[in-house]
Amino acid sequence: MLPPESIVTSVFSSQHPLGRSAERSHRSEVAGSTRRQPFPAWSVVDETKKKADAFAHEASREFDVVSQKAQAKTGKIEPWTPKYYASCIVGGLLACGLTHTAVTPLDLIKCRRQVDPQLYKSNSEAFRTIRTAEGVRGVFTGWSPTFFGYSAQGAFKYGGYEFFKKFYSDMVGIENAQRWKTSLYLVASASAELIADVALCPFEAVKVRGQTTIPPDIRSTFGGISSVVAKEGVSGLYKGLYPLWGRQIPYTMMKFASFETIVELIYKYLPGTKTDYSKGAQTGVAFTGGYIAGILCAAVSHPADVMVSKLNANRQPGEAFGAAMSRIYKEIGFAGLWNGLPVRIVMIGTLTGLQWMIYDSFKIFMGLPTTGGGPAAQKKE
Repeated sequence: MLPPESIVTSVFSSQHPLGRSAERSHRSEVAGSTRRQPFPAWSVVDETKKKADAFAHEASREFDVVSQKAQAKTGKIEPWTPKYYASCIVGGLLACGLTHTAVTPLDLIKCRRQVDPQLYKSNSEAFRTIRTAEGVRGVFTGWSPTFFGYSAQGAFKYGGYEFFKKFYSDMVGIENAQRWKTSLYLVASASAELIADVALCPFEAVKVRGQTTIPPDIRSTFGGISSVVAKEGVSGLYKGLYPLWGRQIPYTMMKFASFETIVELIYKYLPGTKTDYSKGAQTGVAFTGGYIAGILCAAVSHPADVMVSKLNANRQPGEAFGAAMSRIYKEIGFAGLWNGLPVRIVMIGTLTGLQWMIYDSFKIFMGLPTTGGGPAAQKKE
């Protein structure tokens, strides 16, 4: 008797050339399904992107939830009301206080190199030297007066700018405000900074003295203020006010006017209008505009910044302001007024970009529109 056909076929088909080819093809398919993919990095990148997108979505959702709770407590904030200005004050406090404190190491190096250009050969050497000699705490020398001083300054600067922008707009009328909008930004920012620097000056004096003495002879903010007042009187805290105005007022005028102009140009270049873009995109525009404005600010205000550092560190007791300025200029010359400019460009560009991003993010958090897009509108009668 012969075996069934199915058995014969299964036994001998594996020996047939076509059968072996089919079997090899099947094995290849199985192996291919478990074989390692040729570019595994692609899958890692995709997975990372998915996780980042999920995290961003969740963070945005949480931000919206907390924002809605805050807005429910404060109620609807109408533009140009006390609540509106209070929100701008808080936003400015956060924007300036946090960012200036974060860049304290750069500020420390800048101030020391301004006072003594021979102290360090480069910024990297300065960081290593300070880290080795004074530890991590030494790298952040001056963070406390920086935080208190620039928080106060930011509150008056941003809140004051919003107030004066509206005040001058109402004074000249909406049509003239639109026609002279750049002049409006300049005058409003100068008015705000004039007041803001009075709040900043005592803390700036303590910061510079602590940062430019090695080892620092001032260890705490309010202890330093008390020490200066005991030795020199209250006027000792304000002996750098004039050069501070000379540094900060042009800086702030450039900061606000150029920011408003740059943001307006960005939205003109982009398709659609500002309201077509998400909150995240608008804060991205704020950072970009702020960074470019910061570079311009650093260049305009740097000579006065050098003089502020020199006066706070080297002005002799009883020496007149003009005499001190003249003596210091003779010592350092015109070139000396530009010591530390590269590090200040990096510091101020980053700092200004982050400030505008934080400030506009807080305005979004409180349900307010972001900055930029023309002068303030008049109140409706």
